[in-house]
Amino acid sequence: MAGGQRFGSLNKPCVLLIVIAGIERFVFKGVASNLVIYLTDVMDMSNSAAARTVNSWCGFTSMLPLLVAPLVDSYWNRYSTILASSFLYLVGLLALTSTAVNRGNSSSSSSMFLSLYLISLGQGGYNPSLQAFGADQIDTDDELPTAKSDQKSDKKSMFFQWWYFGICSGSLLGVSIMPNIQDTVGWGLGFAMPAMAMVISMVMFSCGSRFYSYSHDQSNDFKSLEKVVQALKCSVSKFVHHKTQEKSTIIELELEDKPLCLKGENGTESLGDQKSNNSNRLVKIAKVIIRLLPIWTTLLMFAVIFQLPVTFFIKQGMTMKRNIGENYKIPPATLQSAITISIILLMPFYDTIFIPFTRFILRNEKGITTMQRIAIGMFLSVIAMIFAATVEMKRLETSTESESATLSIFWLLPQYILLGISDIFTVVGMQEFFYSAVPNGMRTMGIALYTSVFGVGSFLSALMVYLVEYFTSSAGGKGNWFSDDMKEARLDKYYWLLAGTSVVSLVVFVVLCRFQKTSPVDVEQS
Repeated sequence: MAGGQRFGSLNKPCVLLIVIAGIERFVFKGVASNLVIYLTDVMDMSNSAAARTVNSWCGFTSMLPLLVAPLVDSYWNRYSTILASSFLYLVGLLALTSTAVNRGNSSSSSSMFLSLYLISLGQGGYNPSLQAFGADQIDTDDELPTAKSDQKSDKKSMFFQWWYFGICSGSLLGVSIMPNIQDTVGWGLGFAMPAMAMVISMVMFSCGSRFYSYSHDQSNDFKSLEKVVQALKCSVSKFVHHKTQEKSTIIELELEDKPLCLKGENGTESLGDQKSNNSNRLVKIAKVIIRLLPIWTTLLMFAVIFQLPVTFFIKQGMTMKRNIGENYKIPPATLQSAITISIILLMPFYDTIFIPFTRFILRNEKGITTMQRIAIGMFLSVIAMIFAATVEMKRLETSTESESATLSIFWLLPQYILLGISDIFTVVGMQEFFYSAVPNGMRTMGIALYTSVFGVGSFLSALMVYLVEYFTSSAGGKGNWFSDDMKEARLDKYYWLLAGTSVVSLVVFVVLCRFQKTSPVDVEQS
């Protein structure tokens, strides 16, 4: 089946939400991709302080969904959460724009930090809720295949695949357009355009309200709130309508026995029973998370590797031959677009070539399972590290033989492209796995677990850099693998270290997959 036909088989709400997700990625990348330059050139931060700020902000942004998702799944509903979070997101963008316009203000630094973390708070509820809400639009009988039911319809698998295609398209536009506007026109317009794009996405989301399916929201997310409202009504009515002291005394006795009564189809339920049910639900939620934690841990090294394109890959490129013609030098950061372009160009071939080929070879209607897809991507990330280490060894060899750079920067393209291809397999597979491995009432938590991999991965990457720098430094703190003098730096050894640790993670992941139970625990009702 052609990629376009498969995309056309998605319903209108899914297509609309994929477009909205792409706009959100344009917004975020439009802010984050060039933020370190804003912090150094406009806010007068040092390079190290700016890098720490960006890493901390990105890590916090990726981790926040873990805190918001339980509230969305238990007490709120996804549709309302998306609206509220997008408004908070927009407030942060407007505050950041105001900071850029009034950067001469003495309080602009604190205002800038406040605006960034408002964006984080907005995105913490927005992204996991939007993706889970989009997957909810698929008919319930088209459930996502798991390791035990790979023969089922793959419509949700296709949704996650095109969802990732959409956010990659938005990311590419954000990375390629916004830095140029910010550097040439100004930061005020450079931050105002993402804010305007966010307004457009909010309008589009609201316009699609009549087409959405709210079944999951209504059946799961309102339950706790409805119970609280019913309990309050019951309690208030007892006090309002009593007429005698005797009745009041009876009511007090009743309330002492059953403090807040809940009348439903099965009669009266005490608040004590409700607390017991909530406690049981929390225990079952904890069991689900603990069950997924081993798989989650093995994916962290994949996230660590994906911190390299914005850090050490750029340092490699700065010391290589970058000339095109006589006057133009390629900015090393622009090679990051190779990851997104490879995803966009190769994603359709996954359906049209790779899946039919694996169906023929494996004699499996599904082609490959979700866990196999993740494993293939992890393996490709190891190959990317091996290639990066080899190129770095070649760069060191040529730099010692000649004072001027002789190795072309285009030698770095294969490692970027390999990371893009591994992204197609692992990231989409992670979305499928964490969404399908939790019950319906925890789907937002599932998406949050996926995003938290990259949040913890960014912190783990910073920790590994610190430890490597500490243990490889000579007396006086010089001569480490990350030396400022790129002729003395040994990034190749760091890449080999990442390749080795990633192989260990891949082996552990494969072993765990043999014991992983993917059927969700029933936490809907006790």
